[in-house]
Amino acid sequence: MKGWYIPSRPDDARGESTAWYASFWDFCAAYLAARFDEDWSLSPEQSLLLHNGNRMVPHQLLVRSPKARNKTTDLIYGISLLEVRSSTPASNDGEIFDGLRLFSLPAALVAAGPAFFRQSPTEARAALATIRDASELLAPLLDGGHSRIAGRLAGAMRNIGRPKIADEIVKTMRSADFDVREADPFEEALTGVLAGRDPSPSVTRMYLSWQAMRQNIIAVFPKAPGLPKDKKAYLKSVDEIYVDDAYHSLSIEGYRVSPELIEQVRRRVWNPDDSESDRAQRDGMAARGYHEAFQAVKKTVSDVLDGKNPGLALDDDHSTWYRELFAPSVRAGIITVADLAGYRNDQVFIRNARHVPPHHDAVRDLMPTFFDLIKEEHDPAVRVVLGHFMFVYIHPYMDGNGRIGRFLMNVLLASGGYHWTIVPVERRSGYMAALESASTESNISPFANFLAELVGNH
Repeated sequence: MKGWYIPSRPDDARGESTAWYASFWDFCAAYLAARFDEDWSLSPEQSLLLHNGNRMVPHQLLVRSPKARNKTTDLIYGISLLEVRSSTPASNDGEIFDGLRLFSLPAALVAAGPAFFRQSPTEARAALATIRDASELLAPLLDGGHSRIAGRLAGAMRNIGRPKIADEIVKTMRSADFDVREADPFEEALTGVLAGRDPSPSVTRMYLSWQAMRQNIIAVFPKAPGLPKDKKAYLKSVDEIYVDDAYHSLSIEGYRVSPELIEQVRRRVWNPDDSESDRAQRDGMAARGYHEAFQAVKKTVSDVLDGKNPGLALDDDHSTWYRELFAPSVRAGIITVADLAGYRNDQVFIRNARHVPPHHDAVRDLMPTFFDLIKEEHDPAVRVVLGHFMFVYIHPYMDGNGRIGRFLMNVLLASGGYHWTIVPVERRSGYMAALESASTESNISPFANFLAELVGNH
């Protein structure tokens, strides 16, 4: 767009979209402020997504402004901006978040159309679950005389297990002489109960997504064989697959390693302490870190084969894997010791992905819930697919998430008696596309089918 520039790395390949996705929301805030000054707002539906912590880049961003031209502006990488001439929320019904003008959460729930509840039920329920008292919704409902919307929100609240709020909405509106007829806007009843759970919208979204995706996984994944009787033979097979596993997992992340280098690291023939040139080799350090982490992962597998709850085992051990993965690079001075501190304290972006991982503050709420979901899940196939997907969706670390996610997947495979499974680097494109589909479209089927095929080939 003439006059607007986004900086990117000089060595980025042509078509590299990471810089665009990483700066999308900052660009929108600056561009819309320049176009409309303070007289604009994102749509109520987009406002709800951002209130939920969902910063995914949409295919089309809908913007309201009295100064709008009712036209679409094509941006890049298939993204567009649709400006609609419409009123913006009153000052008490609007908020500013990172320079973006939004409807407040209650005002957005009132203004959102019924299609949002049908097409984005997880997002709608996550937003509804943050409402603690009916008074938050009653003020905009009464001020606007929204009797039909009041009936929709009362039905929605009853759907998610909040009958007290639903009753309060209906009774208060009727006492003000509004004819309210309660109607559930969701197409299906909620599986599970939200009452008593963490009100964080990010946590609620993950819980609801887990419940919604389960059956699609169970339908396609091979039946779990059950814990192996010969633990020693199982662990021996894990050792035998190490070189291939390390080669493919590291290659997926862009490291240039060979089976020969990985074997040298395993046999400790490669020694960076004796060679300045070797010390500078990040690829070699990554291979050494992978080997040390692999040993820690094998211990976790051993505990799971002994009957330890896999969610508890992962909760106890995953931070050890992370430290082992990067300890050689710290010792060589390639990264600082502060990089081993644990969960990230900054935003991270996934290369060429529309999905933007949750804010770093949300990570500390999400990870305990993630492990609780694994602890409570009785189906091994669901643990495998959603364990891997949800971990990389959260992206709790600044680096190493893919490698740890595949380690985690294989521990969960062991918990069902499945064989250790390698994701081949030759299939990286399909692997990443399936994860992106689950992240941006809430469609877990491509990823479930992808892993099911790999597991079924054993």
